[in-house]
Amino acid sequence: MGDVNQDIKDVTIIGGGPTGLFAAFYAGLRGVSCRVVDALPELGGQLMALYPEKYIYDVGGLPKILAKDLAKNMIEQGTQFGPDIVLEAEVQQLVSEEDHIRLVTGRGEFLSRTVIITAGKGALNPRILECPGWDAHAGERGGAVTHVRRPEDFRDKRVLLVGGGDSAVDWALGLQGIARELTLIHRRDQFRAHRASVVQMREDAAAGKLTILTPYEVRNIHGDNDCVTGAVIFENATGEERHLEVDVVVALLGFKPDLGPVGQWGLELQRNSIRVSPLMETNIVGVYAAGDITHHDGKLELIATGYGEAAVAVNNAVHYLNPKARVNPGHSTNLKVFGQDEGEDS
Repeated sequence: MGDVNQDIKDVTIIGGGPTGLFAAFYAGLRGVSCRVVDALPELGGQLMALYPEKYIYDVGGLPKILAKDLAKNMIEQGTQFGPDIVLEAEVQQLVSEEDHIRLVTGRGEFLSRTVIITAGKGALNPRILECPGWDAHAGERGGAVTHVRRPEDFRDKRVLLVGGGDSAVDWALGLQGIARELTLIHRRDQFRAHRASVVQMREDAAAGKLTILTPYEVRNIHGDNDCVTGAVIFENATGEERHLEVDVVVALLGFKPDLGPVGQWGLELQRNSIRVSPLMETNIVGVYAAGDITHHDGKLELIATGYGEAAVAVNNAVHYLNPKARVNPGHSTNLKVFGQDEGEDS
């Protein structure tokens, strides 16, 4: 066992993405002590770890916003009441004890009266290209990568994008004018991405801004001094091969669902997610969950619905901690925490 932090919090939130940060905000709004624990080195979750430069269009009140800017705003909102922040600490065990829950991490143990799990999709395990040369060149220095964090890293480079989903199409649009040469290949003729984006991408290809090759796959990747210099691709209908001179291969193939240690905590699981009640309760007393990691009837995996689930989880955790506390705190415009008059208790 590691060192035990004896500061018992009312609420500990596992996951520092947008849902977890909104839960931290709501815990502060309700006046309970809070801790946020995340395995990543910075707050923001997938917004910062995977696509900080991508626009998000489906957050209420924001016609569009860069993921990194949304993360910045969420961090400001979520930390305004001073929660403890513990980063680079994967929760390995969740142990229910007499009057609290023990969270065991590589950075020690933390105690909490309730827990809210907002761990997104769980462990972020991107799918890789299973071809010769990938392992030898994997990583930003080698040139075989699974995401685009900073578009400027691709400035004046010959880039090969592999994939047919939203991320592949989005970066086929987003890296134009940055990459010296841009090629997208997909193993099928049809793309699984937003129709308007696909139409725009095909128009750009017709205008010579990028090259689209379908149905193609990667045969192998090769390079010099551990850096990618080229790739052999093949048309999967005929087996015909082509050699491309490239500096970077970006595999945008999605992620393997993996709950990681969460799957070993005794939680009721469904569809590789945590089953929750309408109150965001799990089957473990005092443990709630919200966001993409949950499943319930009518589930939608959106940032917008994650906010609502976070509020439901926190308010019911507060009621669990103090049965006299109202589940519904009322509108924020009337709360004393913001210098307003809360009105009579009802």
